[in-house]
Amino acid sequence: MAGLRLIVGLGNPGSEHARTRHNAGFHFVEALAEKAGARWNVDSKLFGETAKVEIAGQTVWLLKPATFMNLSGKSVTAAQRFWKIEPEETLLAHDELDLAPGVARLKFDGGHGGQNGLRDTIRLLGHGKFHRLRVGIGHPGHKDRVVGWVLGRPSKEDDVLIARAIDDAIDVMPLAVQGDFSEAMKRLHTPK
Repeated sequence: MAGLRLIVGLGNPGSEHARTRHNAGFHFVEALAEKAGARWNVDSKLFGETAKVEIAGQTVWLLKPATFMNLSGKSVTAAQRFWKIEPEETLLAHDELDLAPGVARLKFDGGHGGQNGLRDTIRLLGHGKFHRLRVGIGHPGHKDRVVGWVLGRPSKEDDVLIARAIDDAIDVMPLAVQGDFSEAMKRLHTPK
């Protein structure tokens, strides 16, 4: 399988959303950029902010859509077209209600699972054949509390756990960039 050339962090722009659970994808790509010493640039034709990094000797583009979560696909597909990157060479990092804080999982293909950034991307691509990094944020316990939960800030304890999961995912990105997803999954999914 081809390696990654585009890593997208899903989230909502603006300072009021900066530390919310829903911005776990943004937090992931921001941490990747920081580790690589990369700078973010606004790119209006791609409807977001971009950074260029080197991972495992390969050039990888990072993207933070500025379209808000529900319209993320507009930015994702614009970047794929502009850089001539296939969906299979793309990873979308996003918050995941069905995983506990401190857990991150890689996945390829599938549905949106109610995640609106994935939903919009799948709608525009016509399929879900791209990689995902699911960053656990936990579930509030009842579906009526989900919106407030994802748009809220995690507790200090959960914030530490989410940051650790992001660090664990960053550690396996060289494998994913090289196309060794089975080893990346094995390492990320194996409890430490």
